[in-house]
Amino acid sequence: MNTKGANSAWTTKGATLSDKSARKEFGLTQEEIIEAIEDGKLQYRVNYVFENPYFKRVRSEVEAFVAEKMR
Repeated sequence: MNTKGANSAWTTKGATLSDKSARKEFGLTQEEIIEAIEDGKLQYRVNYVFENPYFKRVRSEVEAFVAEKMR
């Protein structure tokens, strides 16, 4: 079974982070994250913890977005 593919970033440990972690680690605001999603720069998936939703992001995309923002 081939586990490498388009979804491998979503299933690899440490390859994703939550909204809250992205804001804390990279100093982003919620508005910047939403704008990046609308512009197609960030993907997201909705996960649930104890029936509470949160957004999950691909870490490499967030890092690339921050690097681009710094230019």
